[in-house]
Amino acid sequence: MKNKTSPGHIVSYQHLNTYETLNAFQTVGHEESEIVKNVWFVFHGMGYLSKYFKKYFERLDPTNNYIIVPQAPSKYYQDKKFKYVGASWLTKETTSLDLENVMRYIDAVWEAEKPKWKNQKIRLILMGYSQGVSIVTRWASSRKINCDHLLLHSGAIPQELTAKDFDFLSADTPVTYLYGNKDEYITAARKTEQQLKGNALFDERLKVEVFDGVHEVYTPFLKKLAAG
Repeated sequence: MKNKTSPGHIVSYQHLNTYETLNAFQTVGHEESEIVKNVWFVFHGMGYLSKYFKKYFERLDPTNNYIIVPQAPSKYYQDKKFKYVGASWLTKETTSLDLENVMRYIDAVWEAEKPKWKNQKIRLILMGYSQGVSIVTRWASSRKINCDHLLLHSGAIPQELTAKDFDFLSADTPVTYLYGNKDEYITAARKTEQQLKGNALFDERLKVEVFDGVHEVYTPFLKKLAAG
């Protein structure tokens, strides 16, 4: 991964950032120890704030679905009236440096949340939407996060990743690439490129799902995935 411009001088400092959760993670007793709870670790696309992105998961059963939504750190105004705020994970400017900061932030969110399901039976779902696909794949591969399902929704898999980066995944871990047939950002060439890239990384674990729609979060698939 190459930076387009020189980063100039670099300093190190502590940074604070927020993240969102949806529903409560309730610890179950021994008599309920066979209850499997879905823990979703989801990464929004460019232009979103995590507090709005989590709304896509509100129709999932709140007792069995706990959603963690990290917040992209770079916020900006989306309109000339300075009313609507969006956020971005990365740009072409000092990409490697910003990615390192993003990875450290996600690590902190993960370590803050992980104790909640200690000794509990959970089903971990990692999801990236749009720009979030590049983040979830880079974070999971670099940290060796062995999830129960990897959902790549309407986004691009980073070119630098290889099959070796995902050797840690269980052989039976499903990987879904999901997109809309009217997605204005996914051309025929991009579809072919992403399918070839996905097959190279995940082989037979990859399943491509296409829905009738544009570049948007497809909530019916989220409900289907939540049901197992």
